[in-house]
Amino acid sequence: MKLSGNTILITGGAAGIGFAFAERFIKAGNKVIICGRREAKLQEAKEKYPELITRVCDVTKESDRVALFDWATSEHPDVNVLVNNAGIQQRYHVLKTNAKEDWRYYSQEIASNIEAPFHLAMLFATYFANKDYGAILNVSSGLAFTPMAIAPIYSASKAAVHSFTMSLRHQLEDTAIEVIEVAPPAVNTDLGGAGLHTFGTPVDEFADAIFKGLEAGKTEIGYARAENAMRMSRDEIDETVKMMYAKMKNTIL
Repeated sequence: MKLSGNTILITGGAAGIGFAFAERFIKAGNKVIICGRREAKLQEAKEKYPELITRVCDVTKESDRVALFDWATSEHPDVNVLVNNAGIQQRYHVLKTNAKEDWRYYSQEIASNIEAPFHLAMLFATYFANKDYGAILNVSSGLAFTPMAIAPIYSASKAAVHSFTMSLRHQLEDTAIEVIEVAPPAVNTDLGGAGLHTFGTPVDEFADAIFKGLEAGKTEIGYARAENAMRMSRDEIDETVKMMYAKMKNTIL
């Protein structure tokens, strides 16, 4: 990936992996735009890096996604990189849910993790296709390959992101748009709630490794357990999923 001289839009860029990417893109000599639902978190990010451009946006809403695209392309017409990073992770046992009354709660995960990156990628691909260089970077997960049974929608949504990214890469192979997938392992962020991922890889360690992959021109970049998951056989996947569920099922029962 071309790592400098871009104008980069990062969804969910005020904290966690998104903010770690924003920091590194700024330091590499890019203009960086971040969006998120919480204005206070965006302001905190801007206090650390005043050059950040911020935009309040709820990517689970179609109207907000269209408005983000219209605003970005009119106010920052040099935008040429999209990082689809925003995501939601919910943990539950299906027999403990009330899907009749609470489906809206669960469907937010689908809207955030599938609808938003697919829609934004389709919007920006048509815009980037007329540029000398563009990139779409989709953040999936190691759980796209070895699902965590206590987070079934999250795991399935990330598998969808992986599949979509592969298709998009082939469709855009005759353009100047690079299509890149980043598959994180468990990373020490507040994804899913504070304290759930303290066992994970430190976010700076993860982001540094990903940027080495970007610099090397890789189009699929995993790290640690996620990198291993991307290359597992079916038998290894089945055994890993079984082992993870046995270890974690008591957290949702």
